[in-house]
Amino acid sequence: MQATRQPQHDRAIRSIVIVGGGSAGWMTAAALANSLQDGCAITLVESEEIGIVGVGEATIPTIRLFNDMLGIDEAEFVKATHGSFKLGIQFVDWSAPGARYFHPFGSYGKAFDTVAFHQFWLAERLNHNIDSIDPYCMAWTLAEAGKFAPPSRDPRTVLSTYDYAYHFDAARYAAFLRRYAEAKGVTRLEGKVATVTQHGESGFVESVTLADGRILPGDLFIDCSGFAGLLIEKTLKTGYEDWSQWLPCDRAVAVPSASTTDFLPYTRSTAREAGWQWRIPIQGRTGNGYVYSSRFTDDDTATRQLLASLDGEPLADPRPLRFTTGRRRQAWNRNVIAVGLSSGFLEPLESTGIHLIQANISKLLAFFPDRDFDPLVTAEFNHVAATENERIRDFLVLHYHLNQRDEPLWRYTATMPIPDTLATRIEHFRRYGRLISRDMDLFGPASWTAVHIGQGNLPLACDPLKTYRTADGAAWLARFKSAMQAEAAKVGSHRSYVETHCNARESTALASA
Repeated sequence: MQATRQPQHDRAIRSIVIVGGGSAGWMTAAALANSLQDGCAITLVESEEIGIVGVGEATIPTIRLFNDMLGIDEAEFVKATHGSFKLGIQFVDWSAPGARYFHPFGSYGKAFDTVAFHQFWLAERLNHNIDSIDPYCMAWTLAEAGKFAPPSRDPRTVLSTYDYAYHFDAARYAAFLRRYAEAKGVTRLEGKVATVTQHGESGFVESVTLADGRILPGDLFIDCSGFAGLLIEKTLKTGYEDWSQWLPCDRAVAVPSASTTDFLPYTRSTAREAGWQWRIPIQGRTGNGYVYSSRFTDDDTATRQLLASLDGEPLADPRPLRFTTGRRRQAWNRNVIAVGLSSGFLEPLESTGIHLIQANISKLLAFFPDRDFDPLVTAEFNHVAATENERIRDFLVLHYHLNQRDEPLWRYTATMPIPDTLATRIEHFRRYGRLISRDMDLFGPASWTAVHIGQGNLPLACDPLKTYRTADGAAWLARFKSAMQAEAAKVGSHRSYVETHCNARESTALASA
């Protein structure tokens, strides 16, 4: 019998230690357990005393890719997390008091020409001053009516032109993924990390020691310790790039409130004097929070304003949070990779928190190392992570910079110097309604169109290519609007869809049986 050929040196990662739980820790554990199916021990250490931040419960459509990768059944997931569905974000009072617009998941109209759909709307607006672009979006046509159904797979219908994400309880999502990960062999340890041991020459982390004396050695360490950055910052001194000059909100206060009859399939973001307020409906309650700048208001005032604007009775005491927007200078340093808040923080204006966790996990799998930790691999990971964060940063700054409000925060953000990368995009849209794409853009054409137009960056002229289209633009627009309204009329309510397919009461009853 011929002997099986063995490699001279086994350099594979054989042990991974995840420091911290919550959404970041358990998403990482679940993804690694699903991908590393044999030959690697995965240990997650967390302390129930520390708890999780959980500032947001809203997501963007990429979360569906993550759940699909894990083979998670959607109805089971929504039940377990007391979730609901999300077709986009409504922005209230952002460009000016009384103004509203919708950032949809999906497209405007339906592709029918090499000229973008929004250019036909712009041409009609320039000629006839027609109303908002929102009614030409299937996501808003459904959302405004409080309706939801999954998109059609038939590309011939306008019901195929939208996408969706979820609202859910972040703590329940972490618990759901914990069950998934432990079933695939992940070991969870309760405890706090007391000390970290590094290699004397390389500085690589060799082990963490818990407060009770247990020592956890590892080849690869994932820092999911939140803002503390226990490994990536406190141990490795990686450094932080502060973006508060562009995103000045540095605090938040959050509180759940009783559910109302207004069970809408979208997130609402309402501009306030010193920041903005979120409203996120899930099964059984509504999530609320006020993100604000401590330069322009104080904690007590912010808390009072939040409580005074709730739709229902508060269900808990308001919970404060402090942060600095920005990112670690390296998300991957030596043999430590930061995932979640330990890698940086971009305020939850566009619900990117869960996505950024997912993005670093995806990059970890794409650039998975061996124990040599090739610097070429680490450098590429950090380049991609930094670029994606910068693209999201620019999209968030766009909301603040384009406003006509008259309070100190908003005057500051309207006049502040902005990154050149964003200034260029604003000017292209202002002149011709053109959307300039960049490498690793998370948000696509419809997203940028929604915020440019919604925040009042209305072009002076259309794309010159539109000049060569003789079709009746008004007729095209009317046809799409009518088709969307007709299809929406056939769709049931968001509440009825949730109660029929993924009612959390049923999940709770089964769990207690």
